[in-house]
Amino acid sequence: MTSRLLYVMDPMCSWCWGFAPVARQLVEQSRAAGVPLALVMGGLRTGQGAALEPTTKRYILEHWHAVHEATGQPFRFEDALPDGFVYDTEPACRAVVTARRLDEDCAWALVGEIQRAFYAEGRDVTQASVLAELAERVGLPRIEFAEAFDSQDNHLATLADFSWARDLGIAGFPTLLAERDGQLALLTNGYQPLGELAPLLERWLERGRHA
Repeated sequence: MTSRLLYVMDPMCSWCWGFAPVARQLVEQSRAAGVPLALVMGGLRTGQGAALEPTTKRYILEHWHAVHEATGQPFRFEDALPDGFVYDTEPACRAVVTARRLDEDCAWALVGEIQRAFYAEGRDVTQASVLAELAERVGLPRIEFAEAFDSQDNHLATLADFSWARDLGIAGFPTLLAERDGQLALLTNGYQPLGELAPLLERWLERGRHA
C-alpha cells in the first residue's frame, strides 16, 4: 500500500504563503505517520511577459492585505510589486521542481525560502540569481542548481506539473490531496485553519493504519 500527501501550490501564491504554517504542521503530521510529502507546482501566473498594470497591482495587493489579516503572515507592503515588475511564477515553480529532482528533501525547504523572500522581504524571486542563492541556502550547490534550473528537462518537468494539476481540474491554490493506492481524497482547496484540517488528515491516516 502506497500513500502520500500531495500539496499542489505555487510559491508566489499569496494564500499559499498564508497557508504555510498550517501546511508545515500537516506535513509533519503526515510524515510522523510514515506518509511522505509530494510537491506539485500549480503555475498560478505563468508565461507573463508584461509588467503589471496599476489596476492589477492594486487588485493583487488587496489580496495580500486580506491574507495578512486572515492569517497573520508577514508581508512587506512598502515598495511591493515595483513598477516594471513582471509577475511570472514559472521561474519560482521551476526552482522547486529543480530542487525536487536534485534532492527531494531540499524542495520543501526551498518553498519556504522563496515565499519568505518574496512576501516578507520584497525580493524579486523571478530572477534566476535570487533563486540560486535561496537554493544554496537550503543546501543545494549553487552552480549545480543553476545549470539544472536552465535545463530543458526541468522546463519540461515544470510544465508537466502544471498539466497534471490542470488535468485534475485544480484551479485554485493551496490544494491538499491525500493519495492512497492511486485514490485521491481532497483535504482542502483553498485556505483553511489547522483546527479544521488536522482532524481530517488524522482520520485519513487512521483509515490507512487499519486498511
